[in-house]
Amino acid sequence: MNIGIIGSGGREHSLCFKLKESSIVNKIFCFPGNAGTELIAENINIDISDFKKIQSTCDEKKIELIIVGPEKPLVDGIVEYFKETKIKIFGPDKICAQLEGSKTFTKKLCKKHKIPTSSFEIFNDEKSALNYLTSTKYPLVVKADGLAAGKGVYICKNQGDAKLAVKEIFNGRFGKAYCVLIEEFLNGEEMSYFVISDGATHKFFQTAQDHKRVGENDTGKNTGGMGAYSPSRLYNTELDKKIKERIIEPTLNGIKELGVSYCGFLYIGLMIVNNDPYLIEFNVRMGDPECQTILPILETDLGKIILACCDRKLNNIEIKWKKKKSVCVVLCSNGYPDDFKKNTKINQLKNIKLDSDEYLFHAGTKIENGEYLAIGGRVLNIIATTESFKISKKKTLKILNDIDWQEGFFRKDIAYKVT
Repeated sequence: MNIGIIGSGGREHSLCFKLKESSIVNKIFCFPGNAGTELIAENINIDISDFKKIQSTCDEKKIELIIVGPEKPLVDGIVEYFKETKIKIFGPDKICAQLEGSKTFTKKLCKKHKIPTSSFEIFNDEKSALNYLTSTKYPLVVKADGLAAGKGVYICKNQGDAKLAVKEIFNGRFGKAYCVLIEEFLNGEEMSYFVISDGATHKFFQTAQDHKRVGENDTGKNTGGMGAYSPSRLYNTELDKKIKERIIEPTLNGIKELGVSYCGFLYIGLMIVNNDPYLIEFNVRMGDPECQTILPILETDLGKIILACCDRKLNNIEIKWKKKKSVCVVLCSNGYPDDFKKNTKINQLKNIKLDSDEYLFHAGTKIENGEYLAIGGRVLNIIATTESFKISKKKTLKILNDIDWQEGFFRKDIAYKVT
């Protein structure tokens, strides 16, 4: 079958790469894709918010299944739109997508269903939020309520940090802000946990640890993700049982009470405190760069898994994983997550040679006159999967050092807790 992938980042290139291996996939189209997807699929330059145009292109290209990579089309209702057509679509509907689209929605769901999370307060205006900051404990966490591409979270050590965060959010740094959440700071270690669901059945889809901070040793500003490793060192069977019983099952049951069922990937961002899980956030899609880290160690045919979800037959699929340790390091434009130059040339990229256990996924790139240009903040993802995290990390760093790009930087300490 012909498949369409919506998105243009490293996540979408890794999805494209893995689906290229699928026995049920004939041709892949990417809306709009990047320089990496262009090598293995057909890129189509369409505004991903133009659902009608995407539909007409799918009809023209005989695309039978759409996979939605990023969160915004899901929050905007692309699933509802395509349910009125003959084209299958993989991803949660608009109501379910509020798990990511509205942090207040998620917090209220947690409160109702006794899902363990940090205590919180919601503020609809800047003045009341700032007043609250004068009488609370530090450190604390300030979050923008809507979509913020993984960047709308501030860890605030003191009142000055918190005031700056509140002001930036209400002044529109992440788009129009209707409210902010101010949360208790949980002192533990983060873990990314994924499931895939067809609305009736859900199955484990690996763990990872993402490094969000821009600087070495997890310092500096939050980013969309500077790298990740998988599986998480925190994962164990006792913790897995707690996550399922205390967080995943109550969440999916709570969604069903709203009259809908969850179909798609679900990312559960957790803080692990003394082997107990606390929910930090949900994402209604695969994480980025966790997706790039996880998919290379997936053994089962991804196309068959996703089609089974669309047909509500996930219970018939056994999802198997390679016994490998995966490390992903993200190469970024100098200045990211703030201002950076665009259209800078990445030399020698076409000459990079990869072993069978090494992967290079594009994110913010394009091809122009036969040259690779960097057009985004996060530009390339380099992954290695070997028998040990130490060897995987060594391999990724060697590839990164071979890429001749003076305008880029990367964290050299990704996966430092396991290497």
